[in-house]
Amino acid sequence: QVQLVESGGGLVQPGGSLRLSCAASGSIFSINDMGWYRQAPGKQRELVARITSGHNTNYADSVKGRFTISRDNAKNTVYLQMNSLKPEDTAGYYCNAEIYTSRWFRTSRNYWGQGTQVTVSS
Repeated sequence: QVQLVESGGGLVQPGGSLRLSCAASGSIFSINDMGWYRQAPGKQRELVARITSGHNTNYADSVKGRFTISRDNAKNTVYLQMNSLKPEDTAGYYCNAEIYTSRWFRTSRNYWGQGTQVTVSS
């Protein structure tokens, strides 16, 4: 069993910052890509940022220059540093990870966290 647990969401004013964390635990052999998605009410879930096991990153155009994704492989944890937050960043943020659970069976699966709410409002 694999679990992803997110933390760090909250209420901030426009221009403020938050740092989200997501820790994976359970039967983990290795983790490939990890990422953050967000979903606002009435909208489809969208990719915010992703990072590979080799620390290559990609970002949604709407957050480039403001958000930074990073990971600590020893801790099976991915982070999202969010700066210069805007009201349009308000959404539930969800952690995602592609995880191998066996060294012998080379099949990966995608796992999702429960989500953490980020609200940007004055």
